[in-house]
Amino acid sequence: MNPSNKAMGLRINAERLWDSLMQMAKIGATPKGGVKRLTLTDLDRQARDLFVTWCKQAGLSMSVDGVGNIFARRRAREPGAAPVVSGSHLDTQPSGGRFDGCYGVMAALEVARTLQDHGVETKLPFEVAMWTNEEGSRFLPVMGASGAFAGVHTVEEILAARDPDGQSFGDALRRIGYAGTAPVGGRPLAAYFEAHIEQGPLLENTGNIVGVVTGALGQRWFEVTVGGMDAHAGPTPMHLRRDALLGASFLIQEVNRLAKLTEHSRGTVGMIVNRPNSRNVVPGETVFSVDFRDTDVSGLDRMEQGLRAAAARIAAEQGLAVDIRQTIFFPPCHFDAGCVAAVRAAAERLGCAHMDIVSGAGHDAVYIARVAPTAMIFVPCEGGISHNEIENAKPEDLAAGCNVLLQAVLAKAGV
Repeated sequence: MNPSNKAMGLRINAERLWDSLMQMAKIGATPKGGVKRLTLTDLDRQARDLFVTWCKQAGLSMSVDGVGNIFARRRAREPGAAPVVSGSHLDTQPSGGRFDGCYGVMAALEVARTLQDHGVETKLPFEVAMWTNEEGSRFLPVMGASGAFAGVHTVEEILAARDPDGQSFGDALRRIGYAGTAPVGGRPLAAYFEAHIEQGPLLENTGNIVGVVTGALGQRWFEVTVGGMDAHAGPTPMHLRRDALLGASFLIQEVNRLAKLTEHSRGTVGMIVNRPNSRNVVPGETVFSVDFRDTDVSGLDRMEQGLRAAAARIAAEQGLAVDIRQTIFFPPCHFDAGCVAAVRAAAERLGCAHMDIVSGAGHDAVYIARVAPTAMIFVPCEGGISHNEIENAKPEDLAAGCNVLLQAVLAKAGV
């Protein structure tokens, strides 16, 4: 389907998009200019309530499913047809920014508002989606509700998840009033688009305004436990120590070395727990995370094999025990060629400098791609910084990405 000449001339209301983002950013605002709006908290409820109010004002019909995903649907000439959907999430990191996730929801809403303003009737319905718990900051798994929609997780698994204080996802969902009755997934989508800030520096550094996202890196996460022996720092000679932290430090360097062997690999140690963590005790146990990412499964395999071989060698040399347990695996994701082409064509028609890009982060789109033709649209963020209170993006870049989204939606929904 190709949008008509009239539809091709449509542009979103950039001022309204920015104003919506800034109003939403007030809910959970932090002193440093960021947002702390953890999923299924009172602040999340306030954000949902505002979103629902705006959707109703735009003439959209609302539904909420059993894991709290919200869908706002616009009427079409074929009301029973599979919809074109766009959206993202409203929950944030504990020290998150104003645009991660929220931009995708507000951009999708702005598309619906623009269509409503101009009385554009599409052939297929258009839906704005707000996915629950993308960040996983309070409840695991990450991207849990979109994963349930895609059949990766069961509804029961999601509802039973507990936060660090022991409250279940299901109880928290009911408490804020968003335990819906609509089925979770199991219905066709004609296409899915997700707009997002890049969360990295490539677009800004290359002078491009739009990233045509062709897929996402595969991920393997591990929890590594290095076991040694607690010992007094004074009386224990260096050659008789079984220092868990020392062994872990060698392995952490190995993670970095393995990832730097190819340009498209990533390796990160972001969490370390050291026991007993006392100034004058040789550490007896160190636990740390490993996050490997690559465009191909073979790259993930290579890094895992390298890590395990290094662990065996270091354990033998240092008199340690090393256990490596995989905690997460996302295979590399390749988005639908037709949806990617629709994004690229929209960027070209609008005169937006653009480049193909692979997402280094996980998004709800990665799961939805398993059940529907999917693509993403990236726009630059200042310094490539995200998951940070100083996260920032230019209004004109956000508007450009939203206009690309509008045209891609029209290309798939038809007019």
